[in-house]
Amino acid sequence: MADRRPGGGGAVTARPVRLGPRSVAALVLVSAVGVAAFGWPLLADDASGLAAAHAGVAPWLFAVLLPLLVGVVVATIADSGMDAKAVAMLGVLAAVGAALRPLGAGTAGLEPMFFLMVLSGRVLGPGFGFVLGAVTMFASALLTGGVGPWMPYQMLSMAWFTMGAGLLPGRDGLRGRGELGLLAAYGAAAAFAYGTAMNLQGWVLALPAGSSGIAFHPGEPLQANLVRFGAYCLATSMGWDLGRAALTVVLTVTIGSTVLKALRRATRRAAFEAQVTFEGDEKPHRGSFRVRPPTGPTSHTTLLRGRGEGSAEGRSPRGDLH
Repeated sequence: MADRRPGGGGAVTARPVRLGPRSVAALVLVSAVGVAAFGWPLLADDASGLAAAHAGVAPWLFAVLLPLLVGVVVATIADSGMDAKAVAMLGVLAAVGAALRPLGAGTAGLEPMFFLMVLSGRVLGPGFGFVLGAVTMFASALLTGGVGPWMPYQMLSMAWFTMGAGLLPGRDGLRGRGELGLLAAYGAAAAFAYGTAMNLQGWVLALPAGSSGIAFHPGEPLQANLVRFGAYCLATSMGWDLGRAALTVVLTVTIGSTVLKALRRATRRAAFEAQVTFEGDEKPHRGSFRVRPPTGPTSHTTLLRGRGEGSAEGRSPRGDLH
């Protein structure tokens, strides 16, 4: 949907991937599958084979996630007509994000790609953000050799992370320091949420069930297991999550304004979902055009010739017309 602001010089704000009824339904379905894949061990009541079963879910989740992700794109095309320019921007941003991730991976959780995902989701909308997050993490895994049972979980977590930035309020009116503050706060909170989601995936695999006070205990009440899970996050990943959140905030505050302007400029020039409009109250109708008769000494002769009446038979001996 494109909108023009009064006095804005005709600047167009558009979302290449706009959420419609089909898109929302597809996103809800994908998210429901993801929540079930992340959280089902908390509801398990038998410790035997739990870790192996949890690891065995990953290939099936990946097999389900890819067609559902394609379904999100197809539903979005049906809702808003995503064109080749949106697909091209998706590919460029995913490639940049995949290239940024190895720059800090393995060093206290410093991953600059999270900063780019926050700003891209903010400018380009939640639908675009969901697809971008999943595709970027998939490309990054292929680039760094990080393909494993954790990859589909990473794709879902990053998709939610980027989509959340597109759902933040004030997208069309909030600018300047207020917008940067909002994005920085979201980036910090979402960085911890991403780490927490990935911890939930690895919790069952990292420690044998019931081996310690922070290990998963199948069959015990959900509240007790959540307390152990919180202790597990504090003991194992707090430093990584803190580094990820701090870098996201620093990059957002320092160069976020420049990147936001570049993304918005690229979106305006691409003119996503541009529509042809007519100005004025009246539209031309067939038969409403009037031809002005020619003037001058030969006007009558020219007019009659145009009607087929300017032949020699129609002339008088003096050369005048009858």
